[in-house]
Amino acid sequence: MKKNALLAPVLLSVSALALAGCASGASSTDAGSTSAASGGLKVVATTTQVADFTREIAGDAASVTQLIQPNQSAHSYDPSAADLSALASADVLVINGAGLEEWLDDAISASGFDGVTIDASTGIQLSEEAAGDDHAHAEGDAHAEGDDHAHEEGEAHEEGDDHAHEGGNPHIWTDPARAEQMVATIEAGLAAADPAAASDFTSNADAYEKKLAELDSWIRENVDLVPADKRLLVSNHDAFTYFVDAYGNTYVGSVIPSFDDNAEPSAAQIDELVAAIKATGVKAVFSEASISPKAADTIASEAGVKVYSGDEALYGDSLGPAGSDGATYLDSQIHNATVILESWGATPSALPADLED
Repeated sequence: MKKNALLAPVLLSVSALALAGCASGASSTDAGSTSAASGGLKVVATTTQVADFTREIAGDAASVTQLIQPNQSAHSYDPSAADLSALASADVLVINGAGLEEWLDDAISASGFDGVTIDASTGIQLSEEAAGDDHAHAEGDAHAEGDDHAHEEGEAHEEGDDHAHEGGNPHIWTDPARAEQMVATIEAGLAAADPAAASDFTSNADAYEKKLAELDSWIRENVDLVPADKRLLVSNHDAFTYFVDAYGNTYVGSVIPSFDDNAEPSAAQIDELVAAIKATGVKAVFSEASISPKAADTIASEAGVKVYSGDEALYGDSLGPAGSDGATYLDSQIHNATVILESWGATPSALPADLED
């Protein structure tokens, strides 16, 4: 976690930025802001995914400033003076939660933010499983009464597990059904913060949740056509547990065996993954757009399989820039599902009309 001492020099800059008229979050936050009607909520969202969800819900009824920019790590993010200034003047802060934003407490303290915080992970049961930990799930296991994607009690790793993250795996958005839960939580929080705009937030959220449901159905229908023993995934780090759980796939392993994309694999861990790839018949290793592909390239080469990197890399911890295949959450999930299906030798069906936009 970033220390307050490190943020102190940045905090001193916040006053200067405010005097210069930069309180709306210039530079790194401009790309993530939307216009709002006069008097609307000022909302700050942390990650690229929750910012995208929040913009969809807010529409023209609130302004949204995004802190983390495309292809930046949510784990090690270092807020700028402009970010802290935007946070200081915000009415609402929307976070991924689940322990992802380890730098957040210090940022809130340094900025003086005293508004409403909406934790998008509220009510979502977190997984503590890591890639390769007997992670094959039969179709249909993902939907349990009371929690569409609940895990059985007792699956958690023991204390001290190297894969553990505060509260479990924070990459909840990789499952579109959980993304629907996140959207519902954000909508409820915004409606409570601005009752006058509640009907707008609800209408926008309903329309977006319909698209998320169609995305979920499209992925499921295509995955179900692939034999279960072919649905094998190796990614750059442990970001796709919820995706493989949702669709009955097998997570063979990850290049970085950690929930944190800044961790580094040991030589022994690399050897273990190469052996697992050869033993299971994995056909490809996936890099991620926000992570260097070097380690994935090395492992794929040693295992003699294809590496998906560059434009074919998965969007994990971050969405991509405007114009990329991962510019929005929907775009990123369609891209991820498409390249994963293609790596299994499947050709995805046409998208529903609502997802063609």
